Amino acid sequence: MNTRDKDRDFYIASTSKPEPYTLGAESLPHDGVPRGVVTQYHWISNHIYPDTARDYYVYVPWQYDGSQPACLMVFQDANFYLAPDVNIPVAFDNLIYKHEMPITIGLFVMPGDNGPGQPLHGGNDNRSFEYDSLGDQYARFLIEELLPEIKKQYRIVDDPAGRAICGLSSGGICAFTVAWERPDAFSKVVSHCGSFTDIRGGHNYPSLIRRTETKPIRVFLQSGSNDLDVVFGNWPLANQAMAAALAYRGYDYQFVFGEGAHTLKHGAAIFADTMRWLWRDYPKD
Repeated sequence: MNTRDKDRDFYIASTSKPEPYTLGAESLPHDGVPRGVVTQYHWISNHIYPDTARDYYVYVPWQYDGSQPACLMVFQDANFYLAPDVNIPVAFDNLIYKHEMPITIGLFVMPGDNGPGQPLHGGNDNRSFEYDSLGDQYARFLIEELLPEIKKQYRIVDDPAGRAICGLSSGGICAFTVAWERPDAFSKVVSHCGSFTDIRGGHNYPSLIRRTETKPIRVFLQSGSNDLDVVFGNWPLANQAMAAALAYRGYDYQFVFGEGAHTLKHGAAIFADTMRWLWRDYPKD
């Protein structure tokens, strides 16, 4: 059996197992809680990723009135995090209403539609190139292209402590890379089943973390015992290595390891608690 077939069969077997996770109360609509608005946009890159196009979505909480700049949280793979089985805008509605996180604008970004695909497994989109690559290119895409566009309509804090970034799988390592490269712009990271494996060099992060002066970032990691084990590496072991390296360097981090597969079920179930931890010392009013 070739690696493509073996990896596909592992993924199917892993994600078909029941997971003991359901959405928490904060991720379901509550009577009396005002709802934010999600608006879809389209972007054609003319600078960082030429010849790529993508949709992105902006969530604006009901409480935002423009009198003060809002915090910002960016999500890779917009379709994953906006889906009803994850319900991030609803969780934001509830948590902001209860003053358990600050007034926060959500930026949900799809990967570019045109690119080299994934190493070994192929494809024709730009997701793996954007998300799995080390370096500052994707951070620059956000900072130099998308954020100036968002700022034409909304006031966003410049303080990196008021900016977070989140992703699943390749989007998870991407979130970490953005903060690692540009802690002056993003200081909070949430990685669900992060791909800290040898797709495009991500397996090097644990040693880089250990050998590099501690950076001013806060990191939340989640993985599970049924996460991926494929040609690029073992996700449970990779995330454990990341957590150990962050601990060694004295980072402000949290690692939640459960029974889940390579899905958002566990991450979505604990999302409200993740936000409470991530924003615990940031002003809520």
